[in-house]
Amino acid sequence: MTPRTVGRELSVRGLRKSFGDRTILRDINLEVPAGDSVAVVGPSGCGKTTLLRIIAGFERPDAGSVRLGERELVGAHRAVPAHKRHIGYVPQDGALFPHLTVGGNVGFGLPRRERTPDRIAELLDRVHLDPATARWRPDQLSGGQQQRVAVARALAQSPHAVLLDEAFSALDAGLRAEIRSSVAEILRAGGVTTVLVTHDHEEALSFADQVAVMRDGKFAQVGTPREVYLEPVDRATAEFFGDMVRLEGDARDGVAATALGPVRLVGDVADGRVALSVRAEQVLLGSVYSSAARGVVRDCRFLGASVRCLVDVDGAGTVAARCRPQDAPVPGDAVGLTVVGQGWVDRLTPDR
Repeated sequence: MTPRTVGRELSVRGLRKSFGDRTILRDINLEVPAGDSVAVVGPSGCGKTTLLRIIAGFERPDAGSVRLGERELVGAHRAVPAHKRHIGYVPQDGALFPHLTVGGNVGFGLPRRERTPDRIAELLDRVHLDPATARWRPDQLSGGQQQRVAVARALAQSPHAVLLDEAFSALDAGLRAEIRSSVAEILRAGGVTTVLVTHDHEEALSFADQVAVMRDGKFAQVGTPREVYLEPVDRATAEFFGDMVRLEGDARDGVAATALGPVRLVGDVADGRVALSVRAEQVLLGSVYSSAARGVVRDCRFLGASVRCLVDVDGAGTVAARCRPQDAPVPGDAVGLTVVGQGWVDRLTPDR
């Protein structure tokens, strides 16, 4: 059965915000279709939490507007109080009330007549928690369970949108991906319009329908996870999502001859000398006898599921590559290198 969409379209237009002489947000525009999700990602201090607080109603913008469906939440002459915006909010640590039971926390914002055991059980079931946990105290729950209770509390009043403020960052790394995937599915199944703020690029790419990359109070790029990862608009955006390898080569018929061998190019590229970039995971390490180029491993760092290698290559300098832990070389090894996929030419413009 297809879930009924309860979300509303979220529209942010021309938002500006300063604190004293420091400008935090600069003409922010964002459109989130009803029932969709967007992840606002960027380094600490870029303005993403301030944007979320303005949407929630905890801060007033200096200029601009926020609409949820047909309703203006804040504008030049109007500011709806936070508790009347029909927006659920999940903070970083869940912020459960320690003196209330799980059921008391979930039903806290509901009218008294709606705080029934059946309603609480329904909400706990919706976030995949046993209704019996309604009698527990928050300190009897794991970190992941506490976050699910916080989500249930946010969903209790059938909000038109839910805001997640670094909602998974306090969880252990092993649990984070599991809870993130679970919460995303819960919100998607309920048709809830969702905004996630995070500094974790992997979290942003895996969670949302759209990713909005913020830098210095502006959006550098807004697009699907595939677009922002494979088609970054500038070098800072590209490098935020992972290592980039910069090369030069001679282009002919859409293929550049480089120090790492031939690289197919994105788009129509005129023949001649070109500068191009590929991602580190596009550089495959292999045998020196069957690869396009040869190098010597300078350093290897284990990252868990992958190993980041730095390889010195004549004509290309030090090149970053990634491989499986099972295939990892050691410093001093001679390795072969081959580029797979396409490289970008004149797409990674200087940072804006």
